[in-house]
Amino acid sequence: MDLALSLDRNSTIPLYQQLAEELRGAVLQKRLKPNQQLPPSRLLAQSLDISRVTVTQSYDQLVSEGYLETRKGSGTFVCAQLPEDYLQIEPIAQNSSPSSAPTRLSQFGTQLLAGQALEGPCPQSAINFRYGNPASELFPMDLWRRLLTRHCSTSSSLMNYSADAAGYLPLRQAIADYLGRSRAVQCSPEQVIIVNGSQQALDLIARLTLDAGDWVAMEDPGYLGARYCFAAQGANLQPIPVDEEGVDVAALAQYPQSFKLLYVTPSHQFPTGVTLSLSRRLALLQWAQQTGTLILEDDYDGEYRYGDRPIPALQGLDRNNTVIYVGTFSKILFPALRIGYLVVPKAWIPLVSRAKWLCDRQSPLLEQYALADFFTEGHFDRHIRRMRHLYNQQRQALVNVLKESFDSRITILGENAGIHLMAKLETPIPDEAVIQRAASVDVGVISAQSYYLASPKTGEFIFGYAQLDEDQIQQGIQALAQVLKA
Repeated sequence: MDLALSLDRNSTIPLYQQLAEELRGAVLQKRLKPNQQLPPSRLLAQSLDISRVTVTQSYDQLVSEGYLETRKGSGTFVCAQLPEDYLQIEPIAQNSSPSSAPTRLSQFGTQLLAGQALEGPCPQSAINFRYGNPASELFPMDLWRRLLTRHCSTSSSLMNYSADAAGYLPLRQAIADYLGRSRAVQCSPEQVIIVNGSQQALDLIARLTLDAGDWVAMEDPGYLGARYCFAAQGANLQPIPVDEEGVDVAALAQYPQSFKLLYVTPSHQFPTGVTLSLSRRLALLQWAQQTGTLILEDDYDGEYRYGDRPIPALQGLDRNNTVIYVGTFSKILFPALRIGYLVVPKAWIPLVSRAKWLCDRQSPLLEQYALADFFTEGHFDRHIRRMRHLYNQQRQALVNVLKESFDSRITILGENAGIHLMAKLETPIPDEAVIQRAASVDVGVISAQSYYLASPKTGEFIFGYAQLDEDQIQQGIQALAQVLKA
């Protein structure tokens, strides 16, 4: 067989691999035809001045990949049908159109399929006021890497299943201590259940408490991730209006149906940003006790409060085990750290632990070990103090430029907490047109309309500021004001 094969003896790539590549190329280029016999390994080795073992290794590799085949007593041949041929086979005709729904779905699957986008809009602009993402680039990644390496080197237990699905006990102890001093949450370490972010916490509680047809009360506007969790369980959702003091408890008490669950974000209501007043917190707890409703308190960014005196978490005011508390590190440290936690009443500990075990057995141990050290060595508190100072400066810059640019035509909500605020603009321009005009000057803004369960309001926009510096904030708002004025 006269076939040009090029081998480089000075290359770091082994000769057998080079030969396999050359032969594969010859097959694909049809220089070697289907069913064509290749030279015996001894002859090819002599012609290329290489060892017979090298040729044998190359042949074996191509046989395993489906390019060559051996025929007993005859030798080695090019396969009649190559692996690439299978990629071009016509698909089997389907009885239904490509857009038809999958069959045999559960009610949960059906609800998911019928739902809208699971997340809100995310604009792509040079100056982007998207919400929810912290300034992750300021997280002390070198320190975090050292903590991870420490446990990679010393912790053999990382290779095994965790003894407790509820999570690494020293981390749960650290979280319980932190919540007690910073959020007035009353709990033992055993009441803290480690989960993969707050979204898993919502999913677990929804599945443990809701049956199809149950009623859930939700803030309106509210968090889409929670809404779809509850709807996917077949629950009926009742929107409860939100004003400057948070969820309207008086309105909540007027509904005749029996609620199984109430979902609230009292520290920094999403997306309006308002804080549930202390009087409303007490009234809400009294209502829950009287009606037997379970309150699910999502404290997604309660660490960031500016100027005002912190208000205790609902869970810390609760004396009747009516509150389950949800926290996350996504908004505090970085979103890719999929660690959140539930604080549950003591009677719920075995139930939620078993549900967590059935869901995914355990959350990753390495990150739990490192996060426990991050707490106990003081890094967590230092990081929070640093970020609170930074976000406060960015918040003030945003509030000032909004007021300067829009004057009396703007009302700002939720400016004293979290890493986003909501602004009500007095403008005749529809929300979609505002977004388009902003995009035309490379500024990304988000309307609050999609977060309403009942009648959406117009002119309300969410401004996240954690990932922007003060110059970007000023340039973005001034450009937005200019383009709306035009």
